[in-house]
Amino acid sequence: MARKAMLFATGKGYSPSPVPKVKILYADEHCPRQAVMYEPGIVIIFQGHKVGYCGSKAFQYDPRNYLLMTVPLPFECETFASPEQPLVGLAVNIDTQMLQDLLIDIGDDDYLMKPRMESSGVNLAPLSDEMLCATERLLDVMAKPLDARVLGPQIVRELLYYVLRGNCGASLQELVNRHTHFGQIAKALRRIENQYAESLNVEQLAYEVNMSVSAFHHNFKAVTNTSPLQYVKSYRLHKARLLMVHDGLKASTAAIKVGYESASQFSREFKRLFGITPSDEIARLRDNNIIMQG
Repeated sequence: MARKAMLFATGKGYSPSPVPKVKILYADEHCPRQAVMYEPGIVIIFQGHKVGYCGSKAFQYDPRNYLLMTVPLPFECETFASPEQPLVGLAVNIDTQMLQDLLIDIGDDDYLMKPRMESSGVNLAPLSDEMLCATERLLDVMAKPLDARVLGPQIVRELLYYVLRGNCGASLQELVNRHTHFGQIAKALRRIENQYAESLNVEQLAYEVNMSVSAFHHNFKAVTNTSPLQYVKSYRLHKARLLMVHDGLKASTAAIKVGYESASQFSREFKRLFGITPSDEIARLRDNNIIMQG
């Protein structure tokens, strides 16, 4: 599967694949621990491994364990790879409409795990034989554009089904369940995602999801391993990084676009998060032909 996936890698990082909402992951060198942001999705590794750090938690995803992200989440990640043993995998973005349709088809069958009082936005679970089989077929249909377009989404739907039946089923189910604490925090995260450049305060976010400020803080940290204000700051900085690299914006312009009034404050906070100045980061990513996850 690693060999099949490598055929579609167009650079380091994440490359688009012929199947909608599926990206190929490739790296041929060790990448030290650095700040990243993943969108909701499933990451399956065929070769090599990554270690993620979220708050006090560390998690390794590799050919035995897949990663499930159920909310857009900033965390830190270290990649273990070499030219002789590159890291190869794929990432499947979660389509909430597809997930909702799948849950409707499943109905009230009791094999699904019941939602927990608190769920984290990052989960690790063993890769089942059924998931591996579906993933191999997903790679096979990429060889023909029509197969990829027509059959690919059906196999992605099958993968979601197996995740729902596995250890991470409750977390994935809660992504579309508005009545749990996780669902309420997910709603607040969507608000941040859509309006991150605006002035956001904790009181308003808590009010919109019918929580007290203290309950909102507690549940927000349970899902994201960070505070609401720290999350907003990280989200803005990651978005600015994408704007600079993908859209060619200057640091000062990107800072304004994501809601910063002070360019110097933006540069300070950018360096604090990424360990490098905005201009140096742009040069590094372009020189290394790195395609970032967005």
